[in-house]
Amino acid sequence: MSDWTDTLPDPARAYLEGRRLDEVECIIADLPGIARGKAVPASKFARQQNFHLPNSIFFQTITGDWGEAAGKDGFTEPDMILRPDMTTATAAPWTGDWTVQVIHDAFDRKGQAIPYAPRNVLKRVCQLYADKGWKPVVAPEMEFYLVARNIDPAKPIEPMMGRSGRPAAARQAYSMTAVDEFGPVIDDIYDFAEAQGFEIDGITQEGGAGQLEINLRHGNPVKLADEVFYFKRLIREAALRHDCFATFMAKPIGDEPGSAMHIHHSVIDLATGKNLFTGPQGGETDAFFTFIGGLQQHLPAAMPLLAPYVNSYRRYVKDHAAPINLEWGRDNRTTGIRVPISDTEARRVENRVAGMDCNPYLGIAASLAAGYLGLVNEERAGKQFRGDAYEGEGDFPRTLGEALDVFDQATALTEILGPEFCRVYSIVKRTEYEEFLGVISPWEREHLLLNV
Repeated sequence: MSDWTDTLPDPARAYLEGRRLDEVECIIADLPGIARGKAVPASKFARQQNFHLPNSIFFQTITGDWGEAAGKDGFTEPDMILRPDMTTATAAPWTGDWTVQVIHDAFDRKGQAIPYAPRNVLKRVCQLYADKGWKPVVAPEMEFYLVARNIDPAKPIEPMMGRSGRPAAARQAYSMTAVDEFGPVIDDIYDFAEAQGFEIDGITQEGGAGQLEINLRHGNPVKLADEVFYFKRLIREAALRHDCFATFMAKPIGDEPGSAMHIHHSVIDLATGKNLFTGPQGGETDAFFTFIGGLQQHLPAAMPLLAPYVNSYRRYVKDHAAPINLEWGRDNRTTGIRVPISDTEARRVENRVAGMDCNPYLGIAASLAAGYLGLVNEERAGKQFRGDAYEGEGDFPRTLGEALDVFDQATALTEILGPEFCRVYSIVKRTEYEEFLGVISPWEREHLLLNV
């Protein structure tokens, strides 16, 4: 192996020990969170300091259409300069040869960060915290479904066949027997994660048929977003080995619970190393309440980032394991904002609104941005909610079109995330939404064709 591989992170070096590296996948997340990039021979990667992709990858919708977001110079597709972040180098253990993946950051020819690259958006928000002497800490929880192979979009999604030869059963939350049904897939998920150096805090069965949750350890927001980005690919590859699909759709099956990416937050004071949410005597601080207040005040405007597709809003169903409002409560899973049980040093706030279909960089950035605005503007939380929050009213947008209208008017959030990012993101999402509105659904054909 060439000398540069000696500087790889330990898990990547362990994966390659005694083997010849064949290929390097140079990747970057687009707006939906899809890995874009190039695969190059390892010998070529060793000789290059960067590579190029057109900036148009950030103007593309989930369907492959294009938003008219290029700006005043028009759709000329200039190249971006993509530089590797070698701390992200990790194995691609499902490939037929010995391959390493590396996440890249995007810059223009003047060396300025591309403002609408999702990883750059999250870095921008984290820098705002650092400028205040704070360090944000997050811990994502990833929910997803293992489903039967579905190659016909007209057919409903069905649960996968379990190890017993029976379809995965619903309403088996936390069942170890249910987890055992997916044993071979989970074994590969663990093996791939170990090869990539990722630490899984636990895997549990959720309430849906074939629905699982993976918890990650708390840490740096950019690093954790990188891991979720990698995990989505890892889990899909593990599922394909066992004749099923892994899906991160927010609501893949109509009568089953949706899939969330719950985000736990805390903030560390860089000067003292202490949790900003906990006072000297162990009590909850003003910062704790203003962070919650920021989530309550600004998450409605951030919904296009937390719930980025028309399907996302099908998840917010009363009494169906997803919040319908932004009430906050202690150890209350019916509220959109939950304060989990913890010791005082680990005091944290959980955002239960984000869907698993969100781009992890943008979902975490939006959540941290809302909390940041609460901290700096001292936006106090509302009264703690006690009881069943499903009995209350909804207080965030319930369709993508409505959410985009609120997003476009959110000047405070725009300044935090970056005006150019918000401009491009809104155009791309509206392009997607208009395309969806042009599709006639089976429901319309069934109930309207002969009845109206």
